Parts: sequence; structure tokens; C-alpha cells
Amino acid sequence: MRAATYRPMRGTRVSRTTTILLYMLIGALVGAVTASFVVPPFLAWYNEPGAINAGKQVETLCNIPELIHYTSSRLLRGQLIGAIIGALVGLVPALMRSRHRPSDGLPISA
Repeated sequence: MRAATYRPMRGTRVSRTTTILLYMLIGALVGAVTASFVVPPFLAWYNEPGAINAGKQVETLCNIPELIHYTSSRLLRGQLIGAIIGALVGLVPALMRSRHRPSDGLPISA
């Protein structure tokens, strides 16, 4: 059996819209993954109770289901914001790349 090899198809062209959407999708995925690493430490820092008296243990009472709902909703919101920012950041190189393509139009007569 012969192994399948990648052979680029000659003469095919990817449309400008496909290029832009692909870059935006990759940017959105990178943004969501980045937010998955950035948001949890920020949430831990933001929700950490402050010590009123130095050297004394901080006592807290919390409603666990409410805390889980709050934390998960903030994480998902952070991922959504990261995905939107990543998509917008991916839009810039996509527009730059799709703008500089040579056209396959009719040749100009002299």
C-alpha cells in the first residue's frame, strides 16, 4: 500500500473572504486559549479577601453554588472577550495578505 502524500492542487485559488475568515478563526481560537490561561489567575486575585488585621487568618463564608456560577460565568466571558479580540487582531494580517495578491484578470493592452 502506498502512503498518502500531500499534493497541492495547482491553479486553485482561495478567495479573499476565505482568507479573512480563516485568519479571524485562528485569531479567535488563540484568543480563547490565551484567555483560558490569563483569566483564572486574575479571578483568584480579584476574589481573594483582604486581610484586615495583619497576622490573623481571614474568615470567609460563601455560597458554593453561587461562587461556582460566578467563577464559571466570568471565565466564559473572559474567553469570549479573548476570542473577539483575537478575531479582530487576526483581521488585520488577513486584510493585508488578501490585498497584495496578484490579480488574474485580463492583461492590459498597450
